[in-house]
Amino acid sequence: MWLQWAAILGAGFWAGMINVVVGSGTLVSFPVLLLCGYPPLVANISNNIGLVGGNLSGTFGYRRELRDQRGAARVLLPASTAGGIVGAVLLLVLPAEAFKTIVPALIAAGVLMVAAGPIVQRRAARRHRADGGTGEAPAPRLAAVAVGIFALGVYGGYFGAAQGILVVGLMSLLTSESMQSLTAIKNLLVASVNTIAAITFMLVAWGSIDWPAVLLIALGATLGGVVGARFGRRLSPTLIRALIVAIGTAAIVNLVFFQ
Repeated sequence: MWLQWAAILGAGFWAGMINVVVGSGTLVSFPVLLLCGYPPLVANISNNIGLVGGNLSGTFGYRRELRDQRGAARVLLPASTAGGIVGAVLLLVLPAEAFKTIVPALIAAGVLMVAAGPIVQRRAARRHRADGGTGEAPAPRLAAVAVGIFALGVYGGYFGAAQGILVVGLMSLLTSESMQSLTAIKNLLVASVNTIAAITFMLVAWGSIDWPAVLLIALGATLGGVVGARFGRRLSPTLIRALIVAIGTAAIVNLVFFQ
């Protein structure tokens, strides 16, 4: 039991730190909960609630980068929040068996997104250099981003693995912001989705929440968010992605062959 708790706490810490820097921490903490024997739906809901603290602490850590994104935030934050509500409701309305069936595919998709992260980042860097600096996107382009952010909010409220990478990928295609600015707005949007989904779950799915797991994930993720915002940029992206791919693959094998 103590070993299991330590594993969940450590997974929460890594997830909180990775969410701030890369944006795919769910692919660490969620599979660890599965490997510890939690049912997929309970693991997903408990993990979502637990990661809120890390999302908020990471967003606070990037507050300086967010100052130049106030205009975009006023448009994208409501879209992201609305999507999170829709996704959370879908998770609760659709049969639990449907979620259990699709989880391996969702984890696999998230792992592939993580592996493709360097390509997305290089594209964003080239676009930033070509446009000659930063600057908020024009209104039509920002509207297109808002539609995409709403769709990613739905995905985030339903499952959320690698949502941050998708946000960075979308905005890198449609804006010329620097990677630090994209990371800051990504942290804010993901935090909004996770928070609204967590509130929804606590209101209408209390029986599907494992509170000891939530507390362990929350403690680890909050500390991880602080560390990620202050020191996470020094970590090797290759090492982080390798860890995510390894744990995600182990979870897929466990679900497909042993559940």
